[in-house]
Amino acid sequence: MKIHFISLGCPRNLVDTEIMLGRLLQAGCTITSEESESDCVVVNTCSFIRPAVDESIDTILEMAQWKKQAVGRKLVVVGCLPERYGANLAKALPEVDAFLGTGAFHLIIDAVRGSLDGTCVLLPHPCNGSDLNENVPRLRTTSPHTAYLKIAEGCSGRCTYCIIPKLRGPLRSRPMEKVLSEATILAKTGVEELILVAQNTTAYGQDLDRGYGLEHLLTKLAEISGLAWVRVLYGHPDFITDSLIETIGTHNNLCSYFDIPVQHISEPILKNMGRRHNSAEILKLFERIRDKAPGAVLRTTLIVGFPGETEHDFECMLDFIEKVRFDHLGTFMYSNEEDIPSYNLRNHVAEQVKQERLDRLMTLQAALSRENNQKYVGKTLQVVVERAAETSQGQMIARAAFQAPDVDGVIRINQGGAEPGSFVKVRITEAHNYDLTGDTV
Repeated sequence: MKIHFISLGCPRNLVDTEIMLGRLLQAGCTITSEESESDCVVVNTCSFIRPAVDESIDTILEMAQWKKQAVGRKLVVVGCLPERYGANLAKALPEVDAFLGTGAFHLIIDAVRGSLDGTCVLLPHPCNGSDLNENVPRLRTTSPHTAYLKIAEGCSGRCTYCIIPKLRGPLRSRPMEKVLSEATILAKTGVEELILVAQNTTAYGQDLDRGYGLEHLLTKLAEISGLAWVRVLYGHPDFITDSLIETIGTHNNLCSYFDIPVQHISEPILKNMGRRHNSAEILKLFERIRDKAPGAVLRTTLIVGFPGETEHDFECMLDFIEKVRFDHLGTFMYSNEEDIPSYNLRNHVAEQVKQERLDRLMTLQAALSRENNQKYVGKTLQVVVERAAETSQGQMIARAAFQAPDVDGVIRINQGGAEPGSFVKVRITEAHNYDLTGDTV
């Protein structure tokens, strides 16, 4: 069979996709990048917020049209969308041959072959998924020099806006030896940038009762030959210790890059979100990071329009980002759904107000980011070359250690003959809102 895969959502979803692709390839299937050539299309979905749900549904409907164009084609939907909506989703989308929840990825071969004994929707508990700690082959879809490494699955938090614990189950850390083994294999195959992901990376190890945490894992990863950059995404403010900060600041190949989604800064909103810290603790955390890891890069994510958010609450958030001056910041509007606890809160914010606040926040962040980027003009940075620029002939796209793929800005290199995957030095000549421009030296 020829299989075409569409992976939506975050890098954690992408790791699931790569493992399923590996299983299919091992079973004798052919993977194709062209849906027109395939016998089966698999859509790995996201349903974290309403725009992600809409994107997943639109993609499935588009592939349903593809399925109708030839007899015998199959359409399989996997991941968070079927996990969240279950049998109701199957009733709404009869064109889909099989739905696999997040605990059923290991059944992907049976799903594409149509050998699930007539069962259309398979939703075993997310904890039943067996791929996390098995030696399952991965067919990586990222650049050859970059790989995501999932170090844990699920989350044991109780944030009122979040559906992740329901979709993925409680925190389940991978044993350190499993993580190190996969990291070593990736390094031997040419991976130079390793990006650690989980629902909460900084809680790594707390469920294993083995006496180690993320800082111990990072210390071991820093010793693996060939890894030039090791980056951590999706941290949580409650789990970032001085020991972790110092570990990252000590090793040259551990990127001093702190991705810490704080979601909000107003005390009443934090309380209603189920966050256990207060605004003063968040500000002190960022001060500690900058004190213990000089040159640290800060990234965060904020939610605008959470139920009960007043203009004063929102202005507290504007003051907060001006005070901290994040290097990178993402934001999204609160997405209200019946199956999350915050649905029952009072004083929901109108969509128009949410959009207006989001625009104001990102306008301010764009100005702050441009000011931050000015400090790089005239400096020479080591960067990894990604690809040729699509819009400017002769330019190459690259990233520095302070830029994560797909979520942060990039560095545009003027003509210089740099090859994708190579590490080169670039002198920065221009600073923009999010991107930088420079010449190889």
